[in-house]
Amino acid sequence: MEPTGISGLYAELSGLSAPVAAAVSEQKLPEGRSYTVTAEWGQSELVRGSRLRYTQQWTLIASSNDHKTITAVLPPGPCVPVSAELLSQNSPIKGLRAVVRETGGHQLLEIWDSHGLRKCLDLTALNEHGRVYDDAQFGCLSWSECESKLLYVAETSKSTSTQTHNAEPMFGKDRSVYCEDWGEGLTSKSVPVVCVVNLQTGVVSVLQGVPPHVSPGQALWAPGGQSVFFVGWWHEPFRLGLKFCSNRRSALFKLDLDGHCECVSEGIVSVSCPRLSPDGTTLIYLQGGVFGPHNQCLSLQEYDLKSRKTSTLLDVVNRPQNRGFAGVYEALPPCCWSADSQRVTFSSACRNWKDLFVVNRRTNKVSSLSDSLSDLSKVYGGWKLLTVQRDLMVVCCSSPNTPPTLRVGFLPSAGEAVTWQTLQHPAVTFDFHWSVLDVTPTPEEDNTHYSGLDFGAVLVKPHSVHTEIPMVVFIHGGPHSQFPAEWNSTTAGLAKLGFAVLMVNYRGSTGFGQDSILSLIGHIGSQDVKDVQRAVLSVLQNDTTLDPKRLAVIGGSHGGFLSCHLVGQYPDFYRACAARNPVINAATLLGTSDIVDWRYSSVGLQYSYDQIPTAEALATMLEKSPITHAAQIRAPVLLMLGGRDRRVSPHQGLELYRALKSRASPVRLLWFPEDGHSLARVNTQAECFLNTVLWLHQHL
Repeated sequence: MEPTGISGLYAELSGLSAPVAAAVSEQKLPEGRSYTVTAEWGQSELVRGSRLRYTQQWTLIASSNDHKTITAVLPPGPCVPVSAELLSQNSPIKGLRAVVRETGGHQLLEIWDSHGLRKCLDLTALNEHGRVYDDAQFGCLSWSECESKLLYVAETSKSTSTQTHNAEPMFGKDRSVYCEDWGEGLTSKSVPVVCVVNLQTGVVSVLQGVPPHVSPGQALWAPGGQSVFFVGWWHEPFRLGLKFCSNRRSALFKLDLDGHCECVSEGIVSVSCPRLSPDGTTLIYLQGGVFGPHNQCLSLQEYDLKSRKTSTLLDVVNRPQNRGFAGVYEALPPCCWSADSQRVTFSSACRNWKDLFVVNRRTNKVSSLSDSLSDLSKVYGGWKLLTVQRDLMVVCCSSPNTPPTLRVGFLPSAGEAVTWQTLQHPAVTFDFHWSVLDVTPTPEEDNTHYSGLDFGAVLVKPHSVHTEIPMVVFIHGGPHSQFPAEWNSTTAGLAKLGFAVLMVNYRGSTGFGQDSILSLIGHIGSQDVKDVQRAVLSVLQNDTTLDPKRLAVIGGSHGGFLSCHLVGQYPDFYRACAARNPVINAATLLGTSDIVDWRYSSVGLQYSYDQIPTAEALATMLEKSPITHAAQIRAPVLLMLGGRDRRVSPHQGLELYRALKSRASPVRLLWFPEDGHSLARVNTQAECFLNTVLWLHQHL
């Protein structure tokens, strides 16, 4: 296929919209009630090289006899573009809408009501703080109960951060003092502060009393509006990268508006996602360990505001029973409580799926709310909860051949199933074949400390009856993440172009229990490599339509690490490799990565902030690195590197590039100077897909 055809296909697939957020409002009618569902969608657009956002509304008419039975869904309203919005939040009572918007280099806070724009504050001109945080780690926008105040997090004012201890401005020698940040994807975030704006007076104030050793984020109002809760991350003795790392020491704090602050969580742990119950009696939050795996199975804690006692609602799942609920691995949605404050809903990885769950506080019982996972013919393999309000759940569903779909359903009574209704079907579906595979390591590959673990994979094949289909082995990064059986535009594009795609969830992936995650610590470069190879051999043995002589391997970050390991350890097996920002030499990466702790933990070594590298530690890191197999690599290698990558320095890829060039091995390197670790810019993703496909066509 010509490059223009490949680019056109990618533009079509990446341009398919996906719902990213939702809100529900309720209207009481003379003969019943109706619900308005507002969904925000995201869409990539290659002409402008940008991501567009728009909103769309649906009206649901409920039965006059049962307000949880939808009798009609009215046609949706038009798509309304969302321009330059950083944060937005609807107030629950008056229906006001708060928006933080970027315009002409200034950040504005807008308050909208049914008659239009009600109030606008220029936060930049007020100069009480720096830029408002809109990221997923720190960012928040919370209405007070009286709906006259708003709470958010912003960078501290430069005039504040550049004062000396005796309040005199810094001059000359201090202007170039190094300022730490929170690493990859958070390079402009350094010293966050909690801010409150009084909408009646227009006064913005920075709350005092936050302990000096923590950075606050994810703030929300406590009942009564005289105090706030927030998550505080330790930033002493120095900051470590926070994005994709749920293992950073943090705690839940309560801060009174008069400046009194207390820690309400217990122990040396990591916490995130505080969510207050509708009745204002209970605060839930996620809790995990510190250091060790960068991502992990989390417990769900509940804090009783009256007794001030904490208990565990859901504990860490070490090994799932009968392939059931495998634990919590991802952030809670902003609204996750049932209306009666007795149930909590959430999405989480579960083996090769992403499932939807509810936990009952009275019984601690967890139930699945999606289609039966035992039904392998089901339409959707990925369920993501966007919100639940007034017991109406709004979810995004998808599968490898079905792009994101918007669905709604009410939380059911105990023992009953959800009646799901689709509000928006995808613009197109595809006729790919996909299946979920379970893989068991051989006795020789079993981990003696965590014996008996298995893993999985998702196989996607083009709609074709012919045999000898070339196969691309697609490996996720992390390593503690997952490839669920959901929509993936890269996988869909490859399948559309005639490739089979095998996405492997090796031991250490999320969704298989904490034991699986821990089993990989100290065994990267061996256990995970063997797992991927075992999955490939298994699928080739069981599917004769695949061509064992035309195999390629692709992946990013740890997926790139494994891709380069595979072509080095099995040099005659794979015919091509494409790696995005791969770890190549863990020893040389040690001094340049924003998550230095993981560089030790991944190879089985303990980490402490005052760690000094030793010859033994560096030798261990080198031993587990792909660079040690570079001389054996025969397959052509395509490298794609982000010049601003803070997690895996682009010099990692350059190290392999030079090793291969010196041996006259086929290698090509693409350099994206403005991109970070995820290579997430729209045009960069399109260029990576095009070059990967051309590389595969050339060498398979």
